[in-house]
Amino acid sequence: MTSEDETSAVPHEPEDTSSHERPDGTRRRLKDRSPAAAFLVEVGTIIVLALVISFVVKTFLMRAFYIPSESMEATLEVDDRIVVNLLAPEVMDVERGDVVVFEDTRGWWGSAEQTETTAAQDALVFLGLMPDTSAHYVVKRVIGLDGDEVECCDDSGRLSVNGEPVDEPYLFPGDVPSQAEFAVTVPDDHVWLLGDHRSASADSRAHVQDGDMGAVPMEDVIGRSTAIIWPLDRWSGGGSDREPFLDVPEAP
Repeated sequence: MTSEDETSAVPHEPEDTSSHERPDGTRRRLKDRSPAAAFLVEVGTIIVLALVISFVVKTFLMRAFYIPSESMEATLEVDDRIVVNLLAPEVMDVERGDVVVFEDTRGWWGSAEQTETTAAQDALVFLGLMPDTSAHYVVKRVIGLDGDEVECCDDSGRLSVNGEPVDEPYLFPGDVPSQAEFAVTVPDDHVWLLGDHRSASADSRAHVQDGDMGAVPMEDVIGRSTAIIWPLDRWSGGGSDREPFLDVPEAP
């Protein structure tokens, strides 16, 4: 019979997998490998993580856009880069006075002016490292929500929402609220939009004769302008101003 000591298991020490044989038979640990190789691995890891984070932020939280026209002056100037909050309107409400970016799915604005980009630029836009310059994205200010009655102009030359006159401090200097008269009721799940530079803006007024009276479906709204990030001397908020609409009553 075999004794108890002879049948006891012998402790097994795991093989050191963090080292490898040198040509002379000695072993070297990973931490003793080339500092340059370790540095490159670390930098590569950081870059990959940064790209993943940028893509997630661009897809779900924030996205950069480029301002190509004068229609929102002087709130937003040509060549401004803005950051847009993608949580509005899905998570956060869009209100009167907000500056929003929407996708021009019907080709009303700018689709014929599509900006040509390179594959590298497209990749940077996809990763969120470059502002989107696609011409089918448009920026305007929300004047009316679904059910609102928007009209212009009263005896004082102001537009009104649900019968309440609105003073608009963001208008381009010298512009009037509108040179053309209109009276519309915003359809359900739509917003009615105007540019701040009214004399240089093709906005909802240009389509009041259409079935939806120039309103844009809320589902086309990408998000709300949060900040101007470029050029640096124009670093500021995104231009939204809800205060002029505080006295506007709810839609009838």
